[in-house]
Amino acid sequence: METIENTQEKLILRMDANYSLANAIRRSIEEIDILAVDEVEIFANDSALYDEYLSHRIGLIPLKTDKRMGESTKVEMKLKKKGPCWVYSGDLKGAGKVVYENIPITLLEEGQEIELIATATLGKGVQHAKYSPGLCYYRDLVEIKSAKAEVEKIIRESKGVIKPEKKGNSWVCDLPESDVDKIKEIDKESIKDAGEIIIFIESWGQISAKDILSGAVDVLGKNLDMFEKLIK
Repeated sequence: METIENTQEKLILRMDANYSLANAIRRSIEEIDILAVDEVEIFANDSALYDEYLSHRIGLIPLKTDKRMGESTKVEMKLKKKGPCWVYSGDLKGAGKVVYENIPITLLEEGQEIELIATATLGKGVQHAKYSPGLCYYRDLVEIKSAKAEVEKIIRESKGVIKPEKKGNSWVCDLPESDVDKIKEIDKESIKDAGEIIIFIESWGQISAKDILSGAVDVLGKNLDMFEKLIK
């Protein structure tokens, strides 16, 4: 396995085409404990949004999640604003920390106000999308063997996450589907799977992309241990 990119927001890995493992990691991401607002107590809401819609929007605001948090964790945040003004995620104040402070919540006109307390708890993406830590997907690398100039041009101008690599008389490339389709139209027999995949993990910001991978692997291991005990 090779790491192509590793930042707070994105992790890109290159590995052998083990689809079972890639799918297991992708599914396990939704079982990582993530902090999100689960209860909203509204004392005043003069905005154009219904209480339920306002609560739903607040619940989807990404919050920083600490590894030390546990099942009993409850984080309270308060919001109190008077119009005229926009109300943003950064207006939530308290023990929790929002990832992005400029997410619009609602608009208040002259004389309107909002006052509420939001309580965040840990949960999993399999329970609700607000607990999802990010996105995981993958695509195949392709191997191309062709002497045709049109194919060579597509390969050399490709802009995948890896540069085209020479492998004997062939090229190993990361191509978008549109380029793959073009090559198939020119020389259908020239292209095949290279036996490798690129995995992308993108974080919504609650935890880093690397921690998403680590968390998914931990969850997968626990689930396999549980399954092994059940079948004994």
